Amino acid sequence: MNQQTKTSLAESVWQNLYSINVSQHIEKKGNLSYLSWTWAWQALMEEYPQAMYSVDDRTYPDGSMEVRVTVSIERHGEKLERMMWLPVMNHKNQAIISPNARDISDARMRCLVKCISMLGLGSYIYAGEDIPKAEKEALSQPITDDQVETLAQLIKATATDIDKFLSFYEIGHIEELKGHMFEQAYAMLRRKLEEAERSAAQEEAIPDESL
Repeated sequence: MNQQTKTSLAESVWQNLYSINVSQHIEKKGNLSYLSWTWAWQALMEEYPQAMYSVDDRTYPDGSMEVRVTVSIERHGEKLERMMWLPVMNHKNQAIISPNARDISDARMRCLVKCISMLGLGSYIYAGEDIPKAEKEALSQPITDDQVETLAQLIKATATDIDKFLSFYEIGHIEELKGHMFEQAYAMLRRKLEEAERSAAQEEAIPDESL
């Protein structure tokens, strides 16, 4: 019973954070995409103001360092934690020997953002980091006809304003949505549909006092 409750919290957090569009807040550094830690933390706080994080630094025999960040969320006695680790690296993504305070501080903040992504926020921007080139290229291609139909049905079922949806993703037609954005769009629409269904079910459960 307790395991089911904890899983429910994990699913709820993932669905809420994954459905947030981060495209307007993605910054580029070389070939890498990342989110500002200040924006990522603000987005997390807006959904879960009780969230907290802790940092654990580790030094290795060669003088290099690794930072580990744990983000925890508690709600109604339930607790969810995610941990992420990151080497203290230079601009070439090489481990720094005897890093200074600024190097360590920057690594902590980057690690915090990646840890938050483990909870769902902007996780799709890291999708191409550790997959073969062919799969990475596939993710950059427009979505399939079946995916277009799936989204079209959800847009209709949720009475979503199509113009606002297209503007949200900065596209002119659903067919232009890229593959790596499909899951995020699908999660957002599914969340909207489930909320509408719960609302309808609650209204039906309320007895009519006029009877």
